[in-house]
Amino acid sequence: MPHLIKVDRLLPADSPRSTGVDEEHVLRLAEFEGNLPPILVERLTMRVIDGMHRLRAAQLKGQQSIAVTFLECSEEEAFLRSVEENVSHGLPLSLTDRKAAARRILATRPELSDRSIAARTGLAARTVAAVRRCSGAEEEQLNSRFGTDGRRHPLSGTGGRLRAAEIIAARPEASLREIAREAGVSVGTAHDVRARLLRGEEPLPATQLTAGRSGTGKAGRAAASAYTQSSPPTVRSRCQDGGEQSAAILRNLTKDPSLRHTESGRELLRWLHAQLVLDDDWRPRVESVPAHCSDAVAELARHCAEAWQQIARQLSDRDT
Repeated sequence: MPHLIKVDRLLPADSPRSTGVDEEHVLRLAEFEGNLPPILVERLTMRVIDGMHRLRAAQLKGQQSIAVTFLECSEEEAFLRSVEENVSHGLPLSLTDRKAAARRILATRPELSDRSIAARTGLAARTVAAVRRCSGAEEEQLNSRFGTDGRRHPLSGTGGRLRAAEIIAARPEASLREIAREAGVSVGTAHDVRARLLRGEEPLPATQLTAGRSGTGKAGRAAASAYTQSSPPTVRSRCQDGGEQSAAILRNLTKDPSLRHTESGRELLRWLHAQLVLDDDWRPRVESVPAHCSDAVAELARHCAEAWQQIARQLSDRDT
């Protein structure tokens, strides 16, 4: 709700305009007979975020007070809001000023996506991308950026997948939602990474690993390089044995009070123990299958695998 504030209490804006106040525009506003929209002011500093031309027009007309809408925010957020307001209405910012604003935003908020900054500055996303390259902001080691929807999106799947693999190796009991949140990836990607590790595969698809090495951005190349040179052997060695990891997960489930102290929970644990297949269990059993029974046992294994995949999908959907 607007407040009526004395004009001498207000301080100048941290304006994105390189040329300052346009006096001709001030005169046009001063000649307007109706009520102008309230100006936007940061409450703590009393600094004008948007409306310097309206403030000057009020002073020119001899007004003692002006309608103000207060906003409580940081200096960085105030500048962002000032740019947004000056792009959407009033005297438009010049292209030079909009590019300068994009550079300043990139310096303080490199995690914002090109489209998000473009929406704030009135530039095309490709123009923001060019400003990012020239400013060096793309050299930041970021695995994700915040889009126009306010959500974090992976910049390169490479870094997020490798981070997810590290989390899974360190905490095999972690839920898909926890892995996704900490690694900055989707729950589906977290599920795929965990499935790959359980199969003894690398967390990156072959095409993605190649792309990360060859040039999808500095963050992607660095992450792929780190995976293949130093950290990955540790990750792979800890995750290679899917049976060992499965046993660890089941041990953690057994300690869960909600399972241990309810009849349905104990029944689930007994069932899971009966279904658990470890490497040491199945390898000798495969060797003992007669040749004429191989196809039948293989088909049975496929049916069981499909059933477990359906269980995994349903539980993953619940986790989201």
